[in-house]
Amino acid sequence: MNHDDRLKRLRFRAWHRGTREADYMIGGFFDRLHQGWDGEALDWFEGLLAQEDADILGWVMGTIPVPAEWQGALMERMQRIDYVDIPR
Repeated sequence: MNHDDRLKRLRFRAWHRGTREADYMIGGFFDRLHQGWDGEALDWFEGLLAQEDADILGWVMGTIPVPAEWQGALMERMQRIDYVDIPR
C-alpha cells in the first residue's frame, strides 16, 4: 500500500472508533500530528488502532498503566491531550 493510501486508511480508522470520545482523542491525535511520521511511527499507530478503546483512553488519561510496548515518545505526546478540538 502506498503512503497516501495508508494515511487515508489510518485516518478513517482513527475517526471511526465507535464512541465520540475515542474518535476525538484518537482521530484528533492523528489529524494534528501525523505529518512527518515515519514508517515506524505509522506502524506504532496502526498497532495502537488494534487495541481496545477503553485501554487507549485509560493509557492516555493515566487511569491505567501503559504497557511497555506502547510506551515512548508518541504515547507521551498523546497523553498531553492538547490536540483534542471538540466542535461546539
